Amino acid sequence: MKILMLGWELPPHHSGGMGVACYQMCKELADKEVDIEFILPYSAQHNIPFMNITPAHHQSAESFVKFGSVYDAGYFTETIWLADESPLDLRQQHDMYAHNVAKLVHSKEFDVIHAHDWLTFRAGLAAKQQSGKPLVLHVHATQYDQSAGGHGNPMARHIEEQAFSIADRIFAVSQHTKNVLVTHYGVPEYKIHVVHNSMEIDASDITESTTHIYLAKMKENGYKVVSNIGRMTIQKGLTHLIETAARVVAVNPKVLFLIAGGGDQKEELMRLVAQKQLSKNIIIEGWVSGERQLDSFRIADVFIMPSVSEPFGLTALEAVGLGTPVIISKQSGVAEVLQNCFKADFWDTDMMADMILSITSNESLAKTIWENSYSEYTSQSWSSSANKMKQHYESVHGATV
Repeated sequence: MKILMLGWELPPHHSGGMGVACYQMCKELADKEVDIEFILPYSAQHNIPFMNITPAHHQSAESFVKFGSVYDAGYFTETIWLADESPLDLRQQHDMYAHNVAKLVHSKEFDVIHAHDWLTFRAGLAAKQQSGKPLVLHVHATQYDQSAGGHGNPMARHIEEQAFSIADRIFAVSQHTKNVLVTHYGVPEYKIHVVHNSMEIDASDITESTTHIYLAKMKENGYKVVSNIGRMTIQKGLTHLIETAARVVAVNPKVLFLIAGGGDQKEELMRLVAQKQLSKNIIIEGWVSGERQLDSFRIADVFIMPSVSEPFGLTALEAVGLGTPVIISKQSGVAEVLQNCFKADFWDTDMMADMILSITSNESLAKTIWENSYSEYTSQSWSSSANKMKQHYESVHGATV
């Protein structure tokens, strides 16, 4: 089975969890003898032997990752002036990708088109039109999710709706996402198939070392650390996290909060921290990756993900895999695979504060919660999800030949 895979990012040149998910997913599919041609909207050196990677056009990975995030639909028409390249906005990048994919189709041999999220959907539609091959859409996040239950960017929303109506099949990363597609996009249920994400942690990533020297020293003095790693956007519920932190610190001032990531809400969050006089207890760090990102999970006594609408939530699985108990919102897809952890509604700051205080004051409870979650984490794998995808590839291909 040969797949034309259309994706917006791959590690190490990525701005979020979708690139990681695509990498691990494709690795497992390749192990199951699926031949993958992965087309990216930028040119970079990838040390990925299990699939062929083709740039749709020769934009540098560095400038692309900085200005072409799959999560930045809010800036779809904002022009970005680059020092060494032509000015582009996200819409131009999107249109150029679709145009070049349509041209590449004639030189590629494939059975099924598999496109990830809205920025690749029009390219998928163009490839389907040019080749007559079936189109599978993979939904990692919708405009509904990214706008925290709103309509989102109207142009991106239109692209989603158009693609959902024409696709031959749709993969949703959770039942939560499937419900969003049915309820808020009017997609027929029979067209959508849930394929849960998973997370592979390298054994070498599990270590006691850390680059967060200040936090490590504070922990030696009896402090506890609560972390959140991800994008600073309305979707992630971080204003609720700061309200939660205020309640926690009022009871136990020896709890520190590490909020790491980047996004358009960063300055708002910093102002809110200052207004609530929480600067001694909340550290807002910029975007982290590599070892620094792993350290942000490992240094924590508890990881919290209070997302307003989270299609899945790979960071929660990553935290568990790295040895940290988690608190997640009930409005997240990962809640479907992690049953034995603390869950709260994203808006229930009193409940989340109580959960943080319980875990950080009771080592036995923290250990039990993590062990139960880790057992569920190890039962998840990309293998079963890849088997489902391969079966759907064969089914949709068979229906068109």
